[in-house]
Amino acid sequence: MSEAARSLLQRWGASFRKGTDFDSWGQLVEAIDEYQILARHLQKEAQSQHNNSEFTEDQKKTIAKIATCLELRSAALQSTQSQDEFKLEDLKKLEPILKNILTYNKEFPFDVQPVPLRKILAPGEEEHLEFEEDDEEGGAGAGFPDSFPAGVPGTLLPRLPSEPGMTLLTINIEKIGLKDAGQCIDPYITVSVKDLNGIDLTPVQDTPVAVRKEDTYVHFNVDIEIQKHIERLTKGAAIFFEFKHYKPKKRFTSTKCFAFMEMDEIKPGAIVIELYKKPTDFKRKKLQLLTKKPLYLHLHQTLHKE
Repeated sequence: MSEAARSLLQRWGASFRKGTDFDSWGQLVEAIDEYQILARHLQKEAQSQHNNSEFTEDQKKTIAKIATCLELRSAALQSTQSQDEFKLEDLKKLEPILKNILTYNKEFPFDVQPVPLRKILAPGEEEHLEFEEDDEEGGAGAGFPDSFPAGVPGTLLPRLPSEPGMTLLTINIEKIGLKDAGQCIDPYITVSVKDLNGIDLTPVQDTPVAVRKEDTYVHFNVDIEIQKHIERLTKGAAIFFEFKHYKPKKRFTSTKCFAFMEMDEIKPGAIVIELYKKPTDFKRKKLQLLTKKPLYLHLHQTLHKE
């Protein structure tokens, strides 16, 4: 084992134990933070190029699955008690796997899927990258197939258990309108719920890759279950939708544009919301429309109240 790999495993192991200790002690906010931070580190390693990684492709798949389990446990801590939630004792089964990732060769104990192995930029990273001329007004390009691979896993989470007098929200992402829709490779949408300071209020979810493109639309037709009861969202919160696609020239998955929906827009039925230029402005201070053309994100909302 190289020194770099040993150092990584030690840091991951320490973070894993710290998270499960917080979890055991009932310090749920601290546990959630620790799990989400570690999950991001593991996903970043799983998505690294082969020559820059200390791990094999099979090991990176296992690392990515552990990251998914950390997200599931984080989501479970933010929900009410349920027999279907991802339990602490389940998560603890993964510590020896992470510690011995270089020699682990058994079947993964949980039926979860890693996120697609693409480089994903953290919020703000794109501001330091060269802007591509064809991002908004679209260079010609050769175009890509009308449909995308079926069943590509995202990181969608199940609906929370219902509570008397409390409201849950399901958002169906129908389609997004883009001038260069046909040129988008492996497009998906990252959904997050942020407070006024841009802090996550729920786990971040990624849709699977879009099901097809048609004219100026990329179609998703996927349900997102918001991971907190509406009544428990802080004042001024907003739901963000970041449209991401793969850029083969630069070998990373980038945010092309984003949209957001504020709390007063939560109403049953269809809604279309405007698209804004990247980088994603979670604080909603400096918004610039993506285009003057009538192109929007098309959603349909369903409210569940017991």
